[in-house]
Formats: sequence, C-alpha cells, structure tokens
Amino acid sequence: MPPARAGLLRQAARAAAATAVLLVGVLLPWRADLLARALLRALGVRLRVQGPPIAVGALLVGNHVSWLDIVVALALSGRARRLRMVAKSEVGAWPVIGRIARRQRTIFVDRARPRRLPLTVAEAAAALRAGDTVQVFPEGTTTCGPHQVRWRSAFFQAALDAGAAVQPFTLSYTHPAASFIGEDTLVESLRRVLAARSLRVTVTTAQPQPAVFSRRHLAYVLGRA
Repeated sequence: MPPARAGLLRQAARAAAATAVLLVGVLLPWRADLLARALLRALGVRLRVQGPPIAVGALLVGNHVSWLDIVVALALSGRARRLRMVAKSEVGAWPVIGRIARRQRTIFVDRARPRRLPLTVAEAAAALRAGDTVQVFPEGTTTCGPHQVRWRSAFFQAALDAGAAVQPFTLSYTHPAASFIGEDTLVESLRRVLAARSLRVTVTTAQPQPAVFSRRHLAYVLGRA
C-alpha cells in the first residue's frame, strides 16, 4: 500500500508557509535554529530529539538521508554552542538555505578539488580547538535503507588533531518521502515532502567518546554502531 498523501490544499498551504518562512529568513537576521524549526513545521515535518545533550566542542557524526538533514542540523544549533556544519560546497549556492548555512559559518567541502580536503579538515580541527561543535555526515552522500556506505575517515582526523570528543547521532524518518538519493532533484524531493502525511524525524544522540587510535578505526567502529 502506498504511503498516505496530504491533500492538494494542505500541500499548497505548506508551500506557502515554507515560502513565507524563507522570505523572513532573507529579510530578517533570525537565529538559524529558530528559522530551521519554523521551516520544518511549515513543511509538515515534526522534529524530536532524544539522548544525551550535544557536547560542546565535539565532532558530531551521523547518517545522511536527505537534504532535510541540513535543516535538522540547523535546528539543532540552538542546543550546541557555536555549532558549525560540514557540507558540500553546492549547499552554499542553494536559495536561502545556503545563505543561512553561510551565516552559521558552515565549513564547505569542494568535492571538485579533492587536494583541498586536508585544508578543510584543518579548518574543522581549528574550529574544534576554538570550542565550536562541528557536525559532519561521514557517509559523504545521502543513503537509504539498511545498506549504508562505509563512513569516510577524513574528518575524524580533525577530532584527533584537536583532542576533541566524537559524538554519534542517528537520523530516523517515518516516511520514505524524506529520502533524497540517486538522480533525485531538490524540486522532486520537495514535492514529495510537501505531499507526505505524518512525516517525523527523530535525532538520537549517543554519549560522546574520546577520539583515540586512528581516524580509520573511528570511522569503522562508529560507522558500524
């Protein structure tokens, strides 16, 4: 049986509400976490956070399911002092969301220039040393279902270099409309989200762990947890 869909009027109302929130985000310097939470509500997405508090100055690592994860991460920024995300450089060009991400001092990864990766990791390490909380998706891409890809180890080196703790988290969505994989476009995914009924996302945090051994060991152990 296909998932239940919201009616056309509900979809139109969500689209209008999301547009209004984004316009406010452009015109007024709202706190990023409040703006992100308002955007999730406008889209009909309910957010739940459970588990230990987000640790100050830790490297937050978790699974990557959707472009919505970026909005969820921004919504969590009110729970962590100076949370900075690591995101692909394309996010910085997204309408409104990119502007908000830049305002949050997001650390952008230029995947077209892999030789710059060590400099980007060093930027993340410097942020951790300064007491910022840095959030990254080690999968490097969005995935769906039980077959997650191997976690990439590069940004675990930032925690090792900074002597920072690593705190895992898990994102769980209640509706397949949240998935954003393969040849999906942002517009197609947004249409599915607007049409979804009872779409909820749960962020489950785990206890922070010391960064020990090697970055590959950390990626292997935490990526299989």
